[in-house]
Amino acid sequence: MQKKLIGLATVLALSFPMQSMATVVQVKALENSTTGGVGATVPLSFTVGDSFTVSVNLLDLWNSGDLPRWSNADGQQAPDLLATGAADTNGDNPGVAAGTVIGGGGFGNWSQNGLVAPFGTLVGAWDTSPSTFFTIGTSFAGLAAGSVLSLYYFDSNNGDNTGSILADVNLAAVPEPETYGMMLVGIGIMGFMVRRRKNKQV
Repeated sequence: MQKKLIGLATVLALSFPMQSMATVVQVKALENSTTGGVGATVPLSFTVGDSFTVSVNLLDLWNSGDLPRWSNADGQQAPDLLATGAADTNGDNPGVAAGTVIGGGGFGNWSQNGLVAPFGTLVGAWDTSPSTFFTIGTSFAGLAAGSVLSLYYFDSNNGDNTGSILADVNLAAVPEPETYGMMLVGIGIMGFMVRRRKNKQV
């Protein structure tokens, strides 16, 4: 009987899988700057403790002004970033000849709202109080600390920012308590049925 219950419990557990959701969010260097802009809201329903990831193509670029201030979502840091002569994966184009230095290190870090990171870094913030920024960059994996996640371009002045990046957000939501309750009720019913059947055979 115990083996049967374990088998039934496994079937029931597989019937209530982790819910997985994904979306792509465009984050703009001008409109979504941490200074002078507002965050790009991720249209997914988070619950505290949910596991999620964010990834951005390394060749997707944005910038904070005059050359050489282009970068990917990891921000303005060495080594030098050279123009290809064509637009990036998201259609942004510095408009200079191939081989021209369009970005790199030398600008130091920006400090704002509890975070110190390179200018041009993709950062996030939760709808908590107080809310602090955290680094996301081109690759991030972590646990939700709130119900609404906003994405930003980390910068001290958005006046001459251009370009945008596309952030792929994947959420593996923790099953609701009701789901576990339903599973336990199902196991109890199955146990009762197995026991009743055994009694009938005696």
